[in-house]
Amino acid sequence: MEPLLWIVLGVVLVVAEIFTTTLFLIMFGIGAFAAAGAAALGAPVPLQAVVFAAVSALTLVFARPTIQRHRQSALGGDEQPFGMQALAGSTALVLERVDAESGVVKIDGEIWTARSYDVTQVFAPGDRVRVIEVKGVTALVWHDDVATDEQPDTKR
Repeated sequence: MEPLLWIVLGVVLVVAEIFTTTLFLIMFGIGAFAAAGAAALGAPVPLQAVVFAAVSALTLVFARPTIQRHRQSALGGDEQPFGMQALAGSTALVLERVDAESGVVKIDGEIWTARSYDVTQVFAPGDRVRVIEVKGVTALVWHDDVATDEQPDTKR
């Protein structure tokens, strides 16, 4: 029965990690799975607790920093951003009035809903804007001084 309790605890911790993505709770989940193994081998409860604590601490001290280092190097390397990350910094053409509440822009030939990054700014159709950030399916845009000299993309 004790191995099952450790397995349930490990699964709960791993599932909780999915929602936090901090690489913290998963280390305790690994410790719980190790304690489940100790319990399955017949270890007494105090030894199971020691295995849980020791494996959790070792993974926190050694595995987590290594994983985070690899994750940071993957994000900060020479690789080109892709997906929504690639949209940040690009220019867009306003198709429908953009303000803090609503709007539509064209980014690289695709139609996106948009909101003004600064709630006081309003953009008229035909204006060029810069994509500051993408939240979900909405581009947050800002006035683009550089792109105003370019010809607007009038193709729909």
